[in-house]
Amino acid sequence: MAVMVAAGRRVLPRGWADLGRQLAIWFGFAILYQLARGIADRNPTKAFSNGRAIVDFETRVTHRLYELTFQNFVDQRHLLATIVSWTYWNSEFTVVGIAVLWVYMRRHDAFVGFRNSILLANMIGLVGYVFVPTAPPRLLGVGFADEHRDGLVSLAANPYAAMPSLHAADALIVGVVLFAVCRSPWAKALWAAWPAWVWFAVMATGNHFWLDCVAGIAVAILAMSAVYNVRIRRSFAARRA
Repeated sequence: MAVMVAAGRRVLPRGWADLGRQLAIWFGFAILYQLARGIADRNPTKAFSNGRAIVDFETRVTHRLYELTFQNFVDQRHLLATIVSWTYWNSEFTVVGIAVLWVYMRRHDAFVGFRNSILLANMIGLVGYVFVPTAPPRLLGVGFADEHRDGLVSLAANPYAAMPSLHAADALIVGVVLFAVCRSPWAKALWAAWPAWVWFAVMATGNHFWLDCVAGIAVAILAMSAVYNVRIRRSFAARRA
């Protein structure tokens, strides 16, 4: 026990207790997400109606579904299709989780703002999923291929969580924060490109329309503005005190 405590003090920024608190926050949010998913799943008719409304809006505005063009382009290139699919399945949980953990361990000063931005964006998204459940393009029967093989992932996935796209929101937050805290030019270039790549991937897999992504981007900007404005004001007040 003493060895573990000493290791925690040496490796962890604030010891085991703080790590436990952070894990409790994330698992608490996961439970809340499941509750919201259960509510959203009760009204598939509304979800499909909202999805078709997006189809109608986009075809009126752009006269075509660019997402379908993206999917057809990707499906003709096996390697690209594999990478795009990997991006969709891993960008939201695997990449976000690793990014949050890395910032916690290596750039701890940036952690609280990063964590709060992700959580606030996802809370806003959950409100949208409860009140505006929306089916994704691949389920609407408008030409998209539904090639999902969810497996165990389907147990934790909300099938009617297309609007807003939290893939788009979280990718933008991760990209902005990692770009800011990474020191390598190559890492900065990677994270600068990351949001746009994720936006492309979620559209090319038939999981989101561009309107979902625009809504997700707006959610990310709103969340980051709220979080960092509060932090800036507190920092300014502390300096004046």
